[in-house]
Amino acid sequence: MAKNVLIVGGGPGGLAAAMILAKAGLDVQVFERHDRVGGRTSTLNLDGFRFDLGPTFFLYPPALERIFRVAGYCLSEEVPMVRLDPQYRLVYGAGGELLATPNVAEMDRRVAELAPEDRGGFSQFMSSNERKMARMRPVFESPLSHCWELLSPAMVKAFPAVVPPRSLHTYLKKFFSDPRILLTFSFQSKYLGMSPFTCPALFSILAFMEYKYGVFHPLGGCGAVSETMARIAGDLGAEVRLNDPVEAILFEGRRAVGVRARSGEHPADAVVVNADFAQAMRTLVPDNLRRRWTNAKIARKRFSCSCFMMYLGIEGEYDDLPHHNIYIAEDYEKNLREIEVQHVLSEDPSIYVQNACRVDDSLAPAGMSTLYVLAPVTHQHPNVDWSREKDCFRDVVLAQLPKLGIKSVEQRIRAERVVTPLDWEREHHIHLGATFNLAHNLSQMLCLRPNNRFEDLRSVYLVGGGTHPGSGLPVIFESARISSRLLLRDFGMDSEWLAPDSASSVD
Repeated sequence: MAKNVLIVGGGPGGLAAAMILAKAGLDVQVFERHDRVGGRTSTLNLDGFRFDLGPTFFLYPPALERIFRVAGYCLSEEVPMVRLDPQYRLVYGAGGELLATPNVAEMDRRVAELAPEDRGGFSQFMSSNERKMARMRPVFESPLSHCWELLSPAMVKAFPAVVPPRSLHTYLKKFFSDPRILLTFSFQSKYLGMSPFTCPALFSILAFMEYKYGVFHPLGGCGAVSETMARIAGDLGAEVRLNDPVEAILFEGRRAVGVRARSGEHPADAVVVNADFAQAMRTLVPDNLRRRWTNAKIARKRFSCSCFMMYLGIEGEYDDLPHHNIYIAEDYEKNLREIEVQHVLSEDPSIYVQNACRVDDSLAPAGMSTLYVLAPVTHQHPNVDWSREKDCFRDVVLAQLPKLGIKSVEQRIRAERVVTPLDWEREHHIHLGATFNLAHNLSQMLCLRPNNRFEDLRSVYLVGGGTHPGSGLPVIFESARISSRLLLRDFGMDSEWLAPDSASSVD
C-alpha cells in the first residue's frame, strides 16, 4: 500500500510538493482552508474583475519548469506566459524615471542617460552576478539541516557570496554611484520584505535574475499557475480538499501521525506544512513538542514587513501605462525606517501599481481594466490601529497615483477591495500579517531557518517561504523539491530523479 502524505495548505509550495509526491506514487491529500487554491498566490474575483491576491511578478521560470518536467508536463504548454519588455517602469521621488529592459546594451544606455557617471555599470553588475549565481546554486538547491553542511566544498566556494561583510546597498556601490540607480537594483529586496540598507548583499542576484531570465506575466495571472498546478496534481492522483482547514496536527510523541481537519481526523505517514510557518506552529502544534521553535522563541524572531493592498476595478483602460510601475519615495531610506524601525505609516509611501490588462484583457470586462496597488507597510504593531487608519491611508495611497501619471482614478472605480496587515493576519492566517514571512537577516538564513525536514518534530516537512531557501516564488518552488526529496529518501524511495541539474550540489 502506498504511503500516505497529507499537505497542510494549497499554496505554491504545497501544490508543487503534491505534484512531485503524487508522481512518485504516494497517496497525497492537500487540505486548503479557502475555496480556492494558491494561498497568497491565488486569484481574487471581484464583480467581474480578476486580480492576483499576492505575487504579480513571475520570475526565474527554470525553478518551476523543472518541477513540471519531472512530473511529466511542460510549463510553457500548460501555462502560457508573456515576457515583459519593459520589465517595469521606475519613477523616482527624487526626480527622473527609467524603463527597465532586459536588453543589456539598451539598459546600459538608459542608465547612462539618467546617470552618466554610471555608464557601463550595468554590464559589470550582470557579469559579476552571473558568477555569483553559479556559486549560489548549491546553496539554494540543497537542504541545510545542519550547519556543518556549510563546510562542504561547494558551500565553502559559495561562502564569500553568502556572507559578505556589507549590505546590498553598499555592495552595489561597486557598480553604481547615483542614488536612484542604486535603488534600481536594490528595491528587489522588498520581495523579501527587507530594506536594501540592511538586506545581505547576496540578494543582488534577485535583480540579476530579473534581467537574465526575464519578468513574466502568466496569462490569467500568477493565480492561474496555482490553478494549473492543482489540476496537474489531481491528474497525477492527488486529492485537493477545498474548504477543509486543518485544525491540529496529530502526534504520537513527537511523530506526526495525521491531522484533524474540519472534515474529521485523517491518518498520515508524513505531514508537509505549507501554511505560514509561525502561525502553523503556534496554532497546529502543541508548544511543549517544540524545542528550537517554541512560541517564546518565535516571538523573538524578526519578521518581514507587510503590504497594504488595493484591488481596483476601473472603468476604461490605461493604454499608455506599462504593466508594472513602481514609485520610490523621495526619501526612501526614511520610508523604510518608518516601516521597519518606527512602525508608523508614511506620508510619502513607495507604491507599486500593476496594469495587467495592458497585456491580458481576460482580467476585466470589455472596456474595463484592473489596477493592483501595493504599499509596503509595517507588519502588525501597536503603533498602527488599522481599524482607525485604513480609510485615511487609502486616501494617502490614492494621492500617490498621480506621481505615476495615473489620474482621475477615484471617479473611475467600479469595484474595490482593500486588504491591510490586520486582514492578512485574520483572514489569511499570516503571523503579524508579515506577508514575506521570517526576515532574511543573516541570523535567520540557511541552516538557521526552520529546516525542510523540520528539526523539532518527526515526519514533518516544511515547504514555503518560512523554510530554506526562503521567500519568493522561485525559492518556494525549490523548497518543495528539496523537502520532497528528503521525504522520499526517508521513505526509502528513489529520489535521484529530483536531484539538482548541477552536480555541484551537496544534496
